Amino acid sequence: MHIIINNSSMQPIYEQIVSQIKDKIIQGELREEEMLPSVRTFAKELKVSALTVKKAYDALEEEGFVVTVHGKGSFVTMANQERMLEAKKREVEADLEMAIRKGRSCGMSNQEIAELFQIVLED
Repeated sequence: MHIIINNSSMQPIYEQIVSQIKDKIIQGELREEEMLPSVRTFAKELKVSALTVKKAYDALEEEGFVVTVHGKGSFVTMANQERMLEAKKREVEADLEMAIRKGRSCGMSNQEIAELFQIVLED
């Protein structure tokens, strides 16, 4: 599985793994019941600690994207489409909130932010 780790990112490595695997599931690159690489194999491939990969897999399981069968491995589960779409919508909402805060921090009014949003939306 092709995952890119950015060591200079402020985002923790396990979160980078989680985010990229979720994206692969949402985009259909990883399908239901497909087995993920073993923790040790994936850690070696990514050149990170096995504990980091384990933490990522645990987070994916907690969010319903993966199910781990003891002694067999971790598998993509059909976390219902609504849950995956809801997760993406929350990300978009958080990004929009951050953009609004940035706009306000440099003195933009709500009207200016709304106008800018419309301009960007039309592109």
